[in-house]
Amino acid sequence: MQSSPKSSVLTEDQRSGWRTVRRVAPYLWPDGESWVKRRVVVAIAMLVLAKVIAVGTPLLYKGAVDALADETEGSSAFFLAAGAVGLTVAYGFARLSTVGFQQLRDVVFAAVGQRALRQLALETFRHIHALSMRYHITRKTGGLSRIIERGVKGVEFLLRFLLFSIGPLILELLMISVVLFFLFDIWYLVVVVGTMILYVIFTFMVTEWRVRIRRVMNEQDTDANQKAIDSLLNFETVKYFGAEEREASRYDASMEQYVSAALKTSYSLAFLNFGQSLLITGGLVLVMVMAAIGVSNGDLTVGDFVMVNAYMIQITMPLNFLGTVYREIRQALVDMGEMFDLLEQPAEVQDRPDARPLSVTGGEIEFDDVVFGYDPERPILKGVDITVEAGQTIAVVGSSGAGKSTIGRLLFRFYDVVDGAVRIDGQDIRDVTQESLHQQIGVVPQDTVLFNDTVGYNIAYGRAGASRKDIEAAARAAEIHDFIIGLPEGYDTVVGERGLKLSGGEKQRVGIARTLLKDPPILLLDEATSALDSETESEIQRSLRQMSAGRTVITIAHRLSTIADADQIVVLENGIVVERGRHDELLAQNGRYASLWHRQQMDEEDAA
Repeated sequence: MQSSPKSSVLTEDQRSGWRTVRRVAPYLWPDGESWVKRRVVVAIAMLVLAKVIAVGTPLLYKGAVDALADETEGSSAFFLAAGAVGLTVAYGFARLSTVGFQQLRDVVFAAVGQRALRQLALETFRHIHALSMRYHITRKTGGLSRIIERGVKGVEFLLRFLLFSIGPLILELLMISVVLFFLFDIWYLVVVVGTMILYVIFTFMVTEWRVRIRRVMNEQDTDANQKAIDSLLNFETVKYFGAEEREASRYDASMEQYVSAALKTSYSLAFLNFGQSLLITGGLVLVMVMAAIGVSNGDLTVGDFVMVNAYMIQITMPLNFLGTVYREIRQALVDMGEMFDLLEQPAEVQDRPDARPLSVTGGEIEFDDVVFGYDPERPILKGVDITVEAGQTIAVVGSSGAGKSTIGRLLFRFYDVVDGAVRIDGQDIRDVTQESLHQQIGVVPQDTVLFNDTVGYNIAYGRAGASRKDIEAAARAAEIHDFIIGLPEGYDTVVGERGLKLSGGEKQRVGIARTLLKDPPILLLDEATSALDSETESEIQRSLRQMSAGRTVITIAHRLSTIADADQIVVLENGIVVERGRHDELLAQNGRYASLWHRQQMDEEDAA
C-alpha cells in the first residue's frame, strides 16, 4: 500500500530530525574533551537540585498557610517547630534556590553550547570551501548565507533541549504526580495526567502543522534574501538598465509570499496558545473545584487547597515550557536540517587516501589525451594532448567555447578529468593533495576580484605571514607601488566591495602583486588583459612578462597580439588541438591561427 505524499513528507521530516539530533548529540560528550564532560555533569546536578527543591516548595507553602490558619493538627514536627514565619522564609529561600540553581546550570553549560556553535560553524565554513566549482557556480549566495545563519543559531538551543528539556520535564511531572497521589487521592492524579496527555497530544499535532508552514516561510525568506544579495552584488548593472523598480518588484514579490507564510505562522501560534491555555485552565479549575469541595467537607485544609493550586501552576509551567520547547525544537530541526543537507553535499573533487604533496622539480605540465565535459552529454575537451616544458611559456588560443578556460580549471583541479590525465613533473594531479597543488600554481584571472579590505591585505593574501617589506616589493614588481603610496591612506586604503573602488588595470596589478608574493613555480594567466584598454594592457603585459621569467606559464588568450612571443601556441577548436607551433610558424601555415590573427588585425584597424 502506497503512503500518501503528506505522510511521506512527515516521514522525511522525522528522518531529517533524527539525523540532526544524532549529529548534534556528540557535542554534549565529545571524546578527549574532559572539561566539556565535567561541565555537563555539573549542569545536570544543578538541574536535579533545582527540580527537587521546586517540587518540595509547595509543601512549605502549605505549612505556612496552615500555621496561619491554625490548622496544624497532624502536621509534621518540622512544620510545628518552624512556625508560620519560619515556613514563609523557608518557602522564599526554596524559590530563590530553584532559580539560583537554574541560572547556575545555564552559566556552567554556556561554554559547552558556544563551543558546539563555533565548531559547527567552522565545519560548515570549511565544507563550503571544499565543495566543487560545479556547486559554487550554481549556488545562490544570499540563500546559502541565510541557511548557514539559521542553522548555526539553532545549535546551542538544540543542545540545551537534549540535556535540559524532556528528561528533567518528565522527572518533575513524575515527582509532582507522586506527591498528589500520596497526599490526596487517585482522582487528582487522573485529572492531572489526563490534562497532561491531552495537552501533549494537542501541542504535538498543532506544532507539526506549524512546522510545514514554517518550512514554506523559510523558503520564501531564503528566496527574498538571495534576490536582495544578488541585486546588491550587481548594483552597477541595475543602475545601467534603470532597473531599480524592477528589482524592488522582484524583492517585494518574494517578501509578499514570506509575509503570507509568516501571517499563517502567527495565526497558528495564536490558535496553539489559546488551545494550550484552554486545556491547562480546564484541568486547573477541575482540580481546584475538587480541592474546594474537600476543604468544605473538612477532608482537606486551606493549606492543602493552596498546595494543590501551587502544584497545578507548577505543572502548568513545564507544560507551557514543553509547548514552547517543542515548537522551537521543530523549528531548529527544520533550520538545522537545511544546514546538514549542505554539510552532506559531497565534495566532487577529493584527495585520495594515499595522496602525497606535489613535488615540483622543474614545472613540466602534461595534458595526456584529456577528455572532459561539464555535462556528460556535452563534451568540451575531446582528447587534448599538450606538453609544456619546464620554464616554457605556452599560449592556448581559440574561439569562444573551444575549451580554453577549461584547460586552466582542470590544471588547478577545480574538476577531475573524465579520461586521460594531467601531470606536473610526471605526477598525476589526482594523486597529490589539492592544498600542495594550489600552492604551486599562481593564477591571474581576467577579472581580479578583491576582498573588501585594504590594498595591503589584498596583496598579502598571496602569502600568509608576509611582511610589509615583502608586500611592497611585490607591489613594486607589479608596478603599482607608486600608485598605492599616492593614495590618502596608502596601503591601508580600503578597496570596496569586490575592489570596485579601483580601476580594472589597478585591480589587475594588485592581482599580479599578490601572485608575485605567492612566488609559485607555475603560472596560469587566464585572459588576464582582455578586458583592459590597449595602453593599460601594454603596461600589464610588461609586468606579466617580468613575472613569468623562470616559471612555467600557461596563458589563455583571446587577444592574439599579447601572446605572439610565446614559446608555443596551441590552437583549440571544438575541444581538439588543431594547430601548434610558434607565432611565425603558425602564420606561415595559413591555417586556423592565421585566420584568427588576420581577423583581429582587421578589427583593430577598423576600430582605429
